[in-house]
Amino acid sequence: MNLPDPSSHERAKIAALEAATALPAPDPVPVVTYHCAGKTVMIGSAADVTPWAQGLSAQLELTVLLTDPPLDPPQHGGPKPARPYAVAYGHKVRIDGWLGAFELTWEEGEASLARAGKFDLVLDLSPAPILARHQNPPGYFAPSPGLAERAQAVAQLADMIGEFEKPKYFSYKERLCAHSRNRQLGCNACIEICSAQAIAGSGDRIKVNPNLCAGCGACTTVCPTGALSYAYPSAAYTGERLRTLVFTYRETGGTMDGRAPVLLFHSGEHGKELIGALETGAPGVPAHVIPVELQHTASVGLDVWLAALAYGAGAVLVLMTDEEAPQYRTAIAAQMRIANTILDALGYGRELCRLLPAGDAQQLRAMQALPGAGMTKSALVAEAARFHVMADKRNTLELALTHLARHAPLKPDHVPLPAGAPFGAVEVDSAKCSLCMACVGACPAMALMDSPSLPQLRLVEKNCVQCGLCATTCPEDAIVLVPRMSFADTRNAPVVLNESAPFCCIRCGKPFGTLKMVENMLGRLGGHPAFAGNLERIRMCGDCRVIDIMKSGDSVRVT
Repeated sequence: MNLPDPSSHERAKIAALEAATALPAPDPVPVVTYHCAGKTVMIGSAADVTPWAQGLSAQLELTVLLTDPPLDPPQHGGPKPARPYAVAYGHKVRIDGWLGAFELTWEEGEASLARAGKFDLVLDLSPAPILARHQNPPGYFAPSPGLAERAQAVAQLADMIGEFEKPKYFSYKERLCAHSRNRQLGCNACIEICSAQAIAGSGDRIKVNPNLCAGCGACTTVCPTGALSYAYPSAAYTGERLRTLVFTYRETGGTMDGRAPVLLFHSGEHGKELIGALETGAPGVPAHVIPVELQHTASVGLDVWLAALAYGAGAVLVLMTDEEAPQYRTAIAAQMRIANTILDALGYGRELCRLLPAGDAQQLRAMQALPGAGMTKSALVAEAARFHVMADKRNTLELALTHLARHAPLKPDHVPLPAGAPFGAVEVDSAKCSLCMACVGACPAMALMDSPSLPQLRLVEKNCVQCGLCATTCPEDAIVLVPRMSFADTRNAPVVLNESAPFCCIRCGKPFGTLKMVENMLGRLGGHPAFAGNLERIRMCGDCRVIDIMKSGDSVRVT
């Protein structure tokens, strides 16, 4: 038996990486600009702040906000100690803003007088940082108590004067957002996952603060509709890189022994260092495993992973280190459960998308995840997909899933998915549903619709994102979400969930509702004074009801 030549994989891998490197740079995007004049506030106790204040005040315009009371406060009107910086005293300090635009509020003295100030930079030497975020805003420094860490923060402050730019990492399409409708909360995924607290609800939509956004892209990964998308680089650009990597690897002989390339996503910081350390030792990164550097590992998800598998990759690995926020790891693991559930049901195998949590190269090596653990599979599909990853996430998912289903060993009609999956249907209790169509008006994805000619509630399952707005909006509590992936032919066409014969006006015969709706109105309004002795009007259409009121002479008059 002839063993495969390891060098063929290595040559193909090098060729693939060179081809991806030769791709044009990502398209430019708008930039976010910061202006910093150096006005700085240092917060902490006198013992923590004093050793640094004198030196920092020689470089920056400094205000010191002491959080402990003065030991020997000067008498009113008495002389104040001469210092080259301003001093304030306060507690209950609140910080809002970012580099060049911080706003601080605090309370002063026993009377808790409200005070405020605006600053460009913040050096927080409090025992516990005032801002407890995984990703702090630019211009805010909260070093640990060590001398070296604080000295480094002070040195960084001096370099922060001037004008700075960064890409605007996200794009937001308001019309696709499923956050809320009519004050009913639907999807809150992006708000909950953002480690920079850059996203907040704004009426029925969301608002992303580009000054606070750190570019991690986790919000775009968990967004079920694609309302939020990663802009720099875009999903389309990342998809083209993957397409180039996989196709070049195959075309240069890397799959001659049947082994497909495995894509290893990692960050450009700690993850890149980890891969570099792994490559310097045994067993190193296998030749068929291709590292793919990302701005952040949380910036790609289901659509990109499934597209890569449809292109001919054998598996997808995501390396997440201690630099990522804990909620990012949870979100990526949840997305992988969805992907793996679908792939397993199609007969491709288990754990084709794998999360590799590791803090250092030794941990990663100990996992033995790269050389083995089923990561030496052949390509999933006999025919590689040729589509391009699109800006619209749902379109990419549709293309990838259709291709994978077409070539799958198994052909299930429906695959049950974990709660929270962005695919599924809804079940309607016809005994409760009055066909009021409130759910249709609330649906942001045009998955639920009525009929122009009949009292019908219909669903296009392909469009459903499981946001839950229909269920929370329904006044009869008649709707239940059913997370699943459908491969049935009916997923692209409207399916009737509930229908009823139309109720016709007892006066003119015009249809204006359903029997269930009229019965509900009779039950709810039967005792209302406005209909006392005139319940028949509820069975009339709007026009006939007005005519009947005018003829009876009991119309309301203002006297």
